[in-house]
Amino acid sequence: VQLQASGGGLVQAGGSLRLSCAASGSIFSINAMGWYRQAPGKQRELVATITRGGSTKYVDSVKGRFTISRDNAKNTMYLQMNSLKPEDTAIYYCKGRATSYSGTYLSTDDHWGQGTQVTVSS
Repeated sequence: VQLQASGGGLVQAGGSLRLSCAASGSIFSINAMGWYRQAPGKQRELVATITRGGSTKYVDSVKGRFTISRDNAKNTMYLQMNSLKPEDTAIYYCKGRATSYSGTYLSTDDHWGQGTQVTVSS
């Protein structure tokens, strides 16, 4: 299973970006998914999560500004980021818990995308 994150870029404060995370491979199902971010010199932090059924959770700093969503038919997750602030600058990573085919068995593992850079200028 591979996760491909995209959609990052450079935006001015107050602007918006939409990140995507597409999963591919021998996927049986994708369960919980989430977005994480890591700013320079800081530890990676959880930004938002979404279950297969659509239940969401957010870190307090992004509540009301970011919206996580997913399209199960496309095995894709999104993060709509509005009212961006300079402190949102980070590399954003997606993570998914996927059940995949492994020979005649099913295997459930966590998978990470490669990260996409988000830079918010003041």
